Amino acid sequence: MSLAAFTAVATATLLLCIVTSPERDDLEEFYTGFGRLTPMRNGLAIAGDYISAATVLSTTGIIALVGYDGVVLALSTALSLMLLMFLLAEPLRNAGLFTMGDVLARRMPGRSARMAACAVTLAALIPLMLVQLAGAGDLLAFLLGFSNETFKTVCVIGVGGLMISYAAIGGMKGTAVIQIFKIVMLLGSGIAVAAVILHRFDWDPGALLAQAATRSGAGRAYLTSGLQFTGSSFPRLDMISSELTVVLGGAALPHVTMRMYTARNAREVRRSMSWAVSAVGVFVLVIAVLGVGAAALVGRTGIVAASAQGNTAFLLGARAAFGATLSTAEALLFTAVTTAIFLTLLASVAGMILACANSLAHDVFAYGRSQPTPRRELKVARISALAVGAPAILLATLVQHRNLQPLSTLSFCLGASALAPALVYSLFWRRYTRAGLLWTLLGGTTACLILMTGSNLVSGSPTSAFPGHDLNWFPFTTTGIVSIPLGFLFGWLGTVLTPPRKAAQQQRQYEAVEGWILAGASRPVPGADRRRAE
Repeated sequence: MSLAAFTAVATATLLLCIVTSPERDDLEEFYTGFGRLTPMRNGLAIAGDYISAATVLSTTGIIALVGYDGVVLALSTALSLMLLMFLLAEPLRNAGLFTMGDVLARRMPGRSARMAACAVTLAALIPLMLVQLAGAGDLLAFLLGFSNETFKTVCVIGVGGLMISYAAIGGMKGTAVIQIFKIVMLLGSGIAVAAVILHRFDWDPGALLAQAATRSGAGRAYLTSGLQFTGSSFPRLDMISSELTVVLGGAALPHVTMRMYTARNAREVRRSMSWAVSAVGVFVLVIAVLGVGAAALVGRTGIVAASAQGNTAFLLGARAAFGATLSTAEALLFTAVTTAIFLTLLASVAGMILACANSLAHDVFAYGRSQPTPRRELKVARISALAVGAPAILLATLVQHRNLQPLSTLSFCLGASALAPALVYSLFWRRYTRAGLLWTLLGGTTACLILMTGSNLVSGSPTSAFPGHDLNWFPFTTTGIVSIPLGFLFGWLGTVLTPPRKAAQQQRQYEAVEGWILAGASRPVPGADRRRAE
């Protein structure tokens, strides 16, 4: 039944992408969909882009294994979207056109800002793509009952090909339709299963938590803070670092921020974000119940036996909620859950491929020595989807047997340490210069890469990516507690070291567009020129 459902969903979503693809090969329609989505639909698409398969599976697994700390992590994802809503959404919509490079080049025209933005976009999203592509093979093998490695590799290649097709054919509007379909299925099936779990405990959350604590193997510690980081040298600081990384990193990742450019005006971006935050808030409640339910019904031993990191807890909890035998209705509901996870994998990576392809085509190719026609740029954007997706598929097949948590952590660290400081400074600090921007992006990225090599996610523990090596010299799980301040510091240093004449000139450039960026007061360039950022 699951295989039939997956095939039907893959076929239907691909047809949707074809139907919603740009009719006249229009560049703006491919990049933004002409802003035709209503605030509700755009908000659901934002929530769909934000809730990746890695978030669904890994966060539910952490809740199932460590309880309270996992719930705090899930709440941090909702807080991250609220930060984007209240601080960055409207200025991003005003400053941006198609890509992150447009936002940064609004006040600092030139190729250097765009090239750096493209490099960090690729560095932040490709690791997260690898995690989900590799997870696709494991997930499908788990659901369909196969353990053959060749089968997993074929699944990764097949699913990856679909993701590339979504991005290259459908563009922004096509992927938005898939994201909406995904979030509706994920929340609908998740709410139904959460209700079944609560019904099994007579709608008594206290009884559910008590059994989860008992079967977690940790007792009362499961319901209190600190269980996730018991092996850390500085558990409290490690927890703060992880939450800060999720909050700042999630709000700044390019595949999420690109959805801000699809709103037609400031009012619509605010309404879209209200829908997105509401959807993510419901999602947090759902995975909290499913994670705790998995601990209560399956137990830690059963969860770890299926996946050491608990990545199958979402599915195990859903299956256990129905008992030993399934009625027809329950079998259909469980199939809906598995299909929603499969669709989440497809949609999440498609959005990331689109963000990377748009940045390559628009920030690198379109602003080269010769400016291409819109039709040619669109062609390059579609080719870029293949250029990004194909190597990602190949790399995913090579690393699928390792613990890939360091890669997903790296993506959020880069978002928090390089992209978030660059956006905050670019949008709100008058004195910020081009040198400061480059120092922020490149310095924050370098700091993350160096520090991550010394974390216990990479080596030094049985569950690390390289368990046979011990290069563990950095005492925290995520780099955020050090790399985030460094990202802001690099930006400040680059700015204050800029020659005064050049700094004054770049400040005047910002003041010329400040009213438009912060309040949408007036356009810095008359009309709707697609190159208004320059």
